[in-house]
Amino acid sequence: MRVFVTGATGAIGGHVVPALLAAGHEVTALARTPEKARGLAALGAVPSEVSLFDRAALTEAVAGHDAVANLATAIPTPSTFLRASAWAANERVRREGSAAVAAAVRAAGVGRLVQESITFLYPDRGAEWIDEDVAPDPFPLAEANLAAEANARGVGNSVVLRFGLFYGPGSGHTDLLLRLARRRTAFVAGPPRAYLSSIHLADAASAVVAALDAPAGLYDVVDDEPVTRRDYAAALGEAVGRRPLLSLPGRAAVLAGGAAGSLVRSQRVSNRRLRTATGWAPGFPSVRDGLLAAAGVPR
Repeated sequence: MRVFVTGATGAIGGHVVPALLAAGHEVTALARTPEKARGLAALGAVPSEVSLFDRAALTEAVAGHDAVANLATAIPTPSTFLRASAWAANERVRREGSAAVAAAVRAAGVGRLVQESITFLYPDRGAEWIDEDVAPDPFPLAEANLAAEANARGVGNSVVLRFGLFYGPGSGHTDLLLRLARRRTAFVAGPPRAYLSSIHLADAASAVVAALDAPAGLYDVVDDEPVTRRDYAAALGEAVGRRPLLSLPGRAAVLAGGAAGSLVRSQRVSNRRLRTATGWAPGFPSVRDGLLAAAGVPR
């Protein structure tokens, strides 16, 4: 296929572009700067320097492609994550950017749109499994994700991928957690028995490739074995060979609102629908495996 990718130089896009090329697809990738365009060209992709918010230019750019993967985000850095104002750019990307992409896909007659979303939209279900039939219970900062999903559904033959917590090479969040773990400090937001559903960036990328041929619909993209926050902290310690002595912020994070509120929910999310529909499976079944690889420990 000829695939147009937005967010091609972001955390997930940096894995998706090589995965698409390795699968034999032709890739055009949106690049915001000449430097990023050169980097994409070096990978074998064709860079496109159009604006995500320019519907006319996007329509011209995606014309002739078989699919568009909208992976554009503007997630704040870990140091600014808890500030509501830091999410303004991401809000615009999710709302206005996704609307522009969907409009361009319709106008250009592109056959498939793949839209990135998140599993944090789900409610707290304790130890119960969550799948795509569970209704979202979004926190205010995540409402833009539902807007992006709605924009994608308006296209028709679209796939929405709700990803778990990204980790792995290219994730600033992972780099921070591993640095803390080497200092014997584990970042565990919320109750230690609450479940967290994650996905390695390489596995997220392979899910995007699989989504090109999936039946239209909504799919959760998470690893096989969601772990409790206590087990996540232990996996971080194992990855760096340092047993954590201190956990922050722990249960105190429950008192925080905004984006932090999403981090404390217990969400044991299943990937069964995507597995059944496409045969996709994560290469890292659990963060226990993936964090070891992220820390450079041979498998």
